[in-house]
Amino acid sequence: MEAQNDTKISEFLLLGISEEPELQPLIFGLFFSMYLVTVTGNLLIILATISDPHLHTPMYFFLSNLSFVDICFTSTTVPKMLVNIQMQSKVITYAGCIIQIYFFALFVGLDNFLLAVMAYDRFVAICHPLHYTLIMSPRLCGFLVLASWVTSALHSLLHSLMVLRLSFGTGLEIPHFFCEPNQVVHRACSDTFLNDLVIYVAAVLLAGGPLGGILYSYSKIVSSIRAISSAQGRYKAFSTCASHLSVVSLFYCTLLGVYLSSSIAQNAHSSATASVMYTVVTPMLNPFIYSLRNKDIKSALKILFEKL
Repeated sequence: MEAQNDTKISEFLLLGISEEPELQPLIFGLFFSMYLVTVTGNLLIILATISDPHLHTPMYFFLSNLSFVDICFTSTTVPKMLVNIQMQSKVITYAGCIIQIYFFALFVGLDNFLLAVMAYDRFVAICHPLHYTLIMSPRLCGFLVLASWVTSALHSLLHSLMVLRLSFGTGLEIPHFFCEPNQVVHRACSDTFLNDLVIYVAAVLLAGGPLGGILYSYSKIVSSIRAISSAQGRYKAFSTCASHLSVVSLFYCTLLGVYLSSSIAQNAHSSATASVMYTVVTPMLNPFIYSLRNKDIKSALKILFEKL
């Protein structure tokens, strides 16, 4: 029992993207730049939706929540990596690792649920336009966001508690730039069958469920758009959900690509590099996707910059 307690207060080593010393300044500069762009871009989306009364609608309410989650998601992993590079250290404490796992699982789950909620919003707007304001009431919108937070928080708490039951050896090396749950679990000294079971069941329920809802919503949206007689009407209907569809495709394709490639290649460093796509690149690109194709966001940002 005493030996197990010692392992629980040990420090882990995050090996990062690369262990080559000459690459560290380049990695630092690249990730620092992407982090600044991510925070700035998503913060501008939030400020634009708050400052412009025309954007006080369910769609932009969900978008501002997604932008906030993306800031938090990136902030869970990147700042620690930047500090380690700057301090020329690879250490993360056991408690710090558990906290990182909790918030990583929390914000991944929130991304899943918010993207599904936004798909439902587009489904109601296109398939039931006359009842949109009645269905997407402020109460329902608030409930959907609150339910997403509560479910994600419980899911991430379960992941953290499952890791706490494991025993680890001293000097544990994690070939990643953050405490990725799967990497941490598979480096435990104790049996991980229950942890693997929880991870896979949670992935099916909490990722497959929202993804199924998104696919169902868009199947109905496509059917409704095809029923529109005029080409202009079809284009206008599709343009309202094109940005969201782009973000969904980017998030799920990169997420699935990372875990499928890592399971095939069995190369931890390749998995760490690939995971940059959904942990850093996707949150960075989301504001550009929504602003470049959205006249309302462009107009709100222009007004915001004029006020500043």
